[in-house]
Amino acid sequence: EIDGFKLWYSGGSRARNGVGILVEKELMDRVVEVRRESDRKMSIKLVLGAVVLNVICVYAPQMGLPEDIKRAFWEELEEVLHSVPRHEGLFVGGDFNGHIGERADGYDRTHGGFGYGERNCG
Repeated sequence: EIDGFKLWYSGGSRARNGVGILVEKELMDRVVEVRRESDRKMSIKLVLGAVVLNVICVYAPQMGLPEDIKRAFWEELEEVLHSVPRHEGLFVGGDFNGHIGERADGYDRTHGGFGYGERNCG
């Protein structure tokens, strides 16, 4: 606990990968579950009055990694998402290592025009 915040972290001691969720001090006692899935996925569950909120933090594999590692990550994330009961809230954030590219290419309604480079496909 530092400066009124609590950090829950999941990752190794090396300077690779790792995810964390930072929670304000006033909400710390509302965290009822912390799940450290891997150095790329973790989640916490908060009870906020009548609302149960699941917060999932992810760090997706980079483009240069083997396809089986990327596939395993997305399959495991899908399992985590499906494990959240439908009546509970869900928030997913993190680094998905996506490159949207500089061209809208049919995504005019959602592409803000601020991308750069080429869109990645996997």
